Amino acid sequence: MPPPALLDLSKLDLNRVEMTREQIYEVLPHRHEFMQLDGVIHLDADKLEIVAYRDVKPDEWWCKGHLPGRPLFPGVLMIETAAHIASVYFSRVLKEPGFLGFGGVDSFKFREAVIPPARLYILGRAVEVRRRRMVCDVQGFVNEAMVFEGRITGLPM
Repeated sequence: MPPPALLDLSKLDLNRVEMTREQIYEVLPHRHEFMQLDGVIHLDADKLEIVAYRDVKPDEWWCKGHLPGRPLFPGVLMIETAAHIASVYFSRVLKEPGFLGFGGVDSFKFREAVIPPARLYILGRAVEVRRRRMVCDVQGFVNEAMVFEGRITGLPM
C-alpha cells in the first residue's frame, strides 16, 4: 500500500501555472531531451512544497526502444524529473545561482507504469534545505495513482 500523498492535489488549481517551461529553464541548464518539466503549478517556501508536471508524449525519443510496441516511461527519467523539481525549489527559495546535481537517490519505489500519453504530476517536500545540500521527498502521480516515491539528495553545482 502506498504512503499518503505529500499534499492533496485536489486542493490545488492544476490549471494554474506558476512557472512555465521557459521560466523553469531559465533556472535549470538542461536542454533538448533532458528538459523534463513542462510547468510548476505550486511552490510554497513556508510549507517546503513544490508541485510540477510533465506531459509524457508518445513520440518521445525513448518510446521507440523502451519498449517496442508498448512504450513505458523509464524509471530513470522519473528520477531525473523528480531531481528537476528539487533543483527548481532550491534555486527559487534560496535564490542560489546554479542547479542541484545528484548527491543521492534513496528508497525509490515504482508503483505503476507510466504509459504515454499521460500527465505526470511530481510532488516534492523539502526535508533539509541548506546552501550546500538539499534533501527532498518526492512522489509522482498519474490519474490520482501514485506511480513512484523516493528521496532525492542534491548538491549545488
